[in-house]
Amino acid sequence: MVYGSYSGGIFIVEMDPETGFPLPDQGYGKRLAGGNHSRIEGPYILYHPDQDYYYLFLSFGGLGSRGGYNIRVARSKNPDGPYYDSEGKDMIDAHGPSGSFFDDAAIEPYGVKLVGNFLFRLNRGIYGYVSPGHNSAYYDPKTGRTFLVMHTRFPLTGEYHEVRTHQLFFNEDGWPVMSVLPYAYEFLEPVSEEAVIGDYLCVNHGKDISSKMKPAVAITLNPDRTISGEVSGSWRLVGEWFAHLIIDGEVYKGVFVRQWDPALARSVMTFTALSHRGVAVWGKEKE
Repeated sequence: MVYGSYSGGIFIVEMDPETGFPLPDQGYGKRLAGGNHSRIEGPYILYHPDQDYYYLFLSFGGLGSRGGYNIRVARSKNPDGPYYDSEGKDMIDAHGPSGSFFDDAAIEPYGVKLVGNFLFRLNRGIYGYVSPGHNSAYYDPKTGRTFLVMHTRFPLTGEYHEVRTHQLFFNEDGWPVMSVLPYAYEFLEPVSEEAVIGDYLCVNHGKDISSKMKPAVAITLNPDRTISGEVSGSWRLVGEWFAHLIIDGEVYKGVFVRQWDPALARSVMTFTALSHRGVAVWGKEKE
């Protein structure tokens, strides 16, 4: 059982399968991350047979609309760790200095950040999440799909919150990337360069813990494989669906996938990718 929250940190204990109680003489168990009142909570471990890793999902920040909640992940070959992020940092070091309280700056560099506050401004309204977090994850052995289930608040709605489900895909380095839009029976299928070319709204989720919403900016994936607009760089389709993007000098790896856009009532091209630093970028085809 993995558990834990603010103050002491995230721990894992071995359970007695017959009684459902922890086995004796473990104390709090083995600490995996957090401590010194770091704002890290909501642990969930998923073993993924295709990747042969245990993935530790965590929520950083506070769950309120001004708390900057965001979902991060690290991975290990063993259920009890150690868990490392995409830069190779051990999550055991993700904690505040001794005697500190809620030192977010000390923990911001740790973990692969899958999603935080974001905002797409659309012709037909807005699409965004505020303080998404406290997730579970599920691998469906029948379909091979992987899902992330979380609660989230929304722009301009205060503390009102709902549950959302997104599909997780895996990039070439074995890290999960989260779908841009909620799950609507999409699946990875071969895409063409012609289908990828076009205008997008793009969000960079950063690594910070902040109540501010990351705004989507307008970009274009051009036929010559350059990226222009409010960011610059290049793009490449690798294999049938893998996405390689260089944005402002940083390399991001992920997937191109068509998703159902409820605002447009049609499918649109999206991309979701991660940098080596554990920063997520999302793109959604413009209206």
